[in-house]
Amino acid sequence: MARTKDLELVIRHVLAGLGHGIHAGRERGAGVEFSEYRAYAPGDEWRRVDWKLLARADRYFVREAERDSHVAVWLWLDATASMSEPSREINGIDKLWFARTVLACVAAIAQRQSDAFGLLVCTDGKVEFTPASRGPRQLQRVLAALAKAEPRGQLPSAETLRASLHFARAPSMIFAASDFLDWPSPLSEALLRLRNMRHDVRLLTLRTQAEVDASFKSGAGYRDPEQVDGLHRMSNADRESYKQQSRAHFDSVAGSCRKNNIVHYEARIEQPLSGVLRSWLQLAGARATK
Repeated sequence: MARTKDLELVIRHVLAGLGHGIHAGRERGAGVEFSEYRAYAPGDEWRRVDWKLLARADRYFVREAERDSHVAVWLWLDATASMSEPSREINGIDKLWFARTVLACVAAIAQRQSDAFGLLVCTDGKVEFTPASRGPRQLQRVLAALAKAEPRGQLPSAETLRASLHFARAPSMIFAASDFLDWPSPLSEALLRLRNMRHDVRLLTLRTQAEVDASFKSGAGYRDPEQVDGLHRMSNADRESYKQQSRAHFDSVAGSCRKNNIVHYEARIEQPLSGVLRSWLQLAGARATK
């Protein structure tokens, strides 16, 4: 999977047999009215195909419906320089690869559920914005934007992010993937603001196995990719202190999420992606049923 740049191929592999969506579907029942036909596209549900029209036209068409209300799904990708941190166990995988791929899978699920979905990418001090829409073409737009994201610079300023929250006028679900090495930060403030606005916010914190257990090569030098200068070396004596400070930081992230009723899941990029996605969605679903 790490060797391919074809996100659609990875999505098909990861979502095979996943068995559930982002939220309860509402296609059947009151408020669902026929709108129009459109040509069938890969990923559409077979139960929405009009079989009578197929017999007459010898082509597959899907029935589109208008619904009284929709849940908009927003994908939020941290593509700052720290997301370039690679796995030291699996070649070809870094935090950004994992984050963009898991969000691509969420986009595919949203498309299957006929939800509107859009994308925000934080990179190099700015926000790249893909407006929300529905359908297979929207999925292609979002996948293209995810694929071209590169880890650059720092997070946008608080003012820049605050100005980007114009998308949050209607109720929505926000899926954000980051390493959250900076907390509090402009990003965390924006996400907490969205939660205070009654949006459903779900965070995925990504770490490498080396970051978790401090298994960096002894004596090697490491430079913070988001800082101009500063070279850090880790000795054997530093490992325990590093692990304690790191754990305290991510405990504070989890605690802040619990306090604000935000779904939070922490994963290592060496874990199977399908398992991480399943656990993240199930954790969110468990909260929704309480």
